[in-house]
Amino acid sequence: MPLDATLIPADRADIIAADLQGLQGAERLGAALKHPLIGKVALVSSFGADSVVLLHQLAQVAPATPVLFIDTQMLFPETLDYQRDVAEALGLTAVRVIRARAMHLAQEDPANTLHLRDTDACCDLRKTRPLERALSGFDSWVTGRKRFQGGLRTELPLVEEAGRRLKLNPIADWTSTDITDYIRSHGLPPHPLVAKGYPSIGCGPCTSPVAEGEDVRAGRWRGQEKEECGIHFVDGKAVRGPAASAA
Repeated sequence: MPLDATLIPADRADIIAADLQGLQGAERLGAALKHPLIGKVALVSSFGADSVVLLHQLAQVAPATPVLFIDTQMLFPETLDYQRDVAEALGLTAVRVIRARAMHLAQEDPANTLHLRDTDACCDLRKTRPLERALSGFDSWVTGRKRFQGGLRTELPLVEEAGRRLKLNPIADWTSTDITDYIRSHGLPPHPLVAKGYPSIGCGPCTSPVAEGEDVRAGRWRGQEKEECGIHFVDGKAVRGPAASAA
């Protein structure tokens, strides 16, 4: 049942974050999902380079939690195969594949070339709007963003307000070494493109390999002043942590 907005404390993000302090891994995720201020929650996953970590933790504590996977219909074939294989291997029973509506694609990008003219509009069409529809009825959602990914993510909080919803970032404080160690220690399958130089994986046309020493997200929208696809924006503005907002 959705939370009653009249009973939600204004500082619920801070309350939940404080309750999660000292917890790690699947224990932190499990506590977040069961918190009384969370309400109805879904995990949003790209099934990208690091996604298997959070998906594995979810499989341990709440495998029936809805997992929203946005298929932009421009993803790498490797990502689509990986999504199916990982979901089956982990026993995730509520994966929902989200796509843009066919009529919207026909109207706004009939030749599949919008990304060549306006990447923001393409992301909005294929990711932001489909996700917003999919999140209808949810009070909160879980992301796999990390501070070490840089850019707007460097001061990412564990819990943040995102419009009328909460956004949970349970592995925000993990390092790249934490991610690698977790995948290896649990014998989890890596995304096949990671070994080919893709530490961050989005749509095929807008993702390129990253050279040694580059930022992990340098291959996303290379050559453009663009850091995020848009799903982490509210009212046209990037959702930042408290420290960033105060800067």
